[in-house]
Amino acid sequence: MLRIYNTLSGKKEVFKPLRAKKVGMYACGVTVYDFCHIGHARSTVVFDVIFRYLRFLGYEVTYVRNITDVDDKIIKKANEEEVGCEEIAHRYIREFNSDMEALGLEKPTHEPRATDHIGEMIRMVEGLVEKGYGYQANGDVFFSVEKIKGYGKLSKRSPEQMEAGARVEVDEKKRNPLDFALWKASKPGEPSWDSPWGKGRPGWHIECSAMSQGYLGETLDIHGGGKDLIFPHHENEIAQSEGATGKPFVRFWIHNGFVNINREKMSKSLGNILTIREILNHYHPEIIRLFLLSHHYRSPVDFSDQNLVEAKMGMDRFYSTRKRMDELEGKELVSQEGKENLEEGVLKAIEEVKAFPERFQEAMDDDFNTALALGHFHDLARNLNALMGDEGLRHGIPLNFLASARDYFRRFGNILGLFQCAPKHYFEEQRRRELSRIRIDEHEINRMILERQEARRRKEWKRADEIRESLASTGISLEDGPTGTTWKTK
Repeated sequence: MLRIYNTLSGKKEVFKPLRAKKVGMYACGVTVYDFCHIGHARSTVVFDVIFRYLRFLGYEVTYVRNITDVDDKIIKKANEEEVGCEEIAHRYIREFNSDMEALGLEKPTHEPRATDHIGEMIRMVEGLVEKGYGYQANGDVFFSVEKIKGYGKLSKRSPEQMEAGARVEVDEKKRNPLDFALWKASKPGEPSWDSPWGKGRPGWHIECSAMSQGYLGETLDIHGGGKDLIFPHHENEIAQSEGATGKPFVRFWIHNGFVNINREKMSKSLGNILTIREILNHYHPEIIRLFLLSHHYRSPVDFSDQNLVEAKMGMDRFYSTRKRMDELEGKELVSQEGKENLEEGVLKAIEEVKAFPERFQEAMDDDFNTALALGHFHDLARNLNALMGDEGLRHGIPLNFLASARDYFRRFGNILGLFQCAPKHYFEEQRRRELSRIRIDEHEINRMILERQEARRRKEWKRADEIRESLASTGISLEDGPTGTTWKTK
């Protein structure tokens, strides 16, 4: 039974959609004015996994993720580059799609752009004005917060506690500092549309209310995004949506935690913004997903080189396990003749592997606890490695046992967007990234290894050591074995 932590109630609740076996889910997308950063990656990966898991449970999910393609930041960027806002939006939509594809995200059911739904937004604003929730002021239209009951119920703030400041747009035309823009009068050089209040453009909050209800109806099963959106964005969405319809807007609110960089808040002012493309230059996308999902989605995440290295080591172990399973595929493994012939350790490992599916689902049913689910994956790999060791093989793995375990990686890994590569391709891709990082060509490494082998054959030990040290200085370590010399990046 799936239980979800609801930001609105502040507790876990049994999930039950409005319509049997059908779920309507909306997640706030990106404002397309720059490259996506690791914070965007976390939110999109979290909701991608929720989308996948709900479908795994048998729900028919309509997943909507919007794109904000008209906004102050887009206008500012366009003015700086002396190009049109459309050019900026189209450029960064392409970059966003490229990043999401690289991270292995599945496409949402709908991905509407704000500029394609201006008509719906205008109609919603008109309705709010007619009902007395909205008021005009010199071409602008504002929402009157004092007119709506329960404002602050999502962020757990009372209107008296809220102050105009960094997160509340200050405007002398407002009747109340907490009132927010539904429609903005146009300024010279800005994109604009005709409306009953003159030329202008929508406020930020109205787009999500209009688009989510247009695709999912007046009441949504799930809505969410990063915790930074709780106030004012989602609080204002509730106010205007419930003011427009008189019905509850969202049943379950889901918010993911923040991403810090080396224990500091990520911000442009600190200069510590890490883009997705920068990280992908050095790490396989599944490593990034593994790192993000190794923490519960509501917890903060500290992004650092050390943490990424640890995630890489963990992913390498997973793929080494899968590689060993592939190597044993097709080989005749001794069938069990009876449990009494198995040592206790082998029998326990077999039972632990068989218990994996149930444990995985129990973890995910507990508010999408990917951290615990991955802990069960680590246990699965450890038990499989024990069974594939000398002791396990000597006593006999049940026939078809590895085929079932391989299917666990495929089916349950797919829910997390992990373990979907062939092991050979995973290691080849990661090696390519590492070589690119240390800026050395693989052919050059192999040439130097051959030169070292020749030096050793001639007993020119000094030259052989010089080659090893030269490679070590670039981050390449050599390992001499009975079958020859191999190398790896440090």
